[in-house]
Amino acid sequence: MDPSLVTPGTLFFFLLASVVLISSVGVALAPNILYSAFSLLGTLAGIAGLYLYLGADFVGIVQLLIYVGGILVLILFAVLLTNKIGEVRLSNLSAGLSLGVPASVALFALLARVATSTQWPLTEEAAAPGTARLGDAFLREHLLPFELASLILLMALVGAMVIARRAAKEESRSVPEGTHDRLA
Repeated sequence: MDPSLVTPGTLFFFLLASVVLISSVGVALAPNILYSAFSLLGTLAGIAGLYLYLGADFVGIVQLLIYVGGILVLILFAVLLTNKIGEVRLSNLSAGLSLGVPASVALFALLARVATSTQWPLTEEAAAPGTARLGDAFLREHLLPFELASLILLMALVGAMVIARRAAKEESRSVPEGTHDRLA
């Protein structure tokens, strides 16, 4: 291997890539769904770091805001609000291994072949950030759709909380009086 190819930037890229790979394995193999959600946090944050490192600043920030800040928080709320999530037990844990392992090996071989046969440009030029242009477009030409989308998302969040609160109240009403002490 050529020593000129080993730069701090290359090492940083492989560090981020290893964080993504290790966290994604944690998502798939975690024994608890809460641990899996936290591993998903590492995966999504690592992907955002890769986007930022590769010069796609807008996509990286959107990855952080939408996926890490929104979707992952929604998943964690769903996990924490669902009280019977740990009661599901699988009887045959190796049911999908006969199909999953060969498919994974074939996909890994295909990705390795593409990565080694592609002529990658080795320039250090960074892509010009497009964040300022997109920010101007959001705040000038597309202000109304942007604000409408934010209001729709806010209404969906409030509606989800109302539904969750109503379900929690109905569940607490259905529990007999003497069982509250035994549950605590």
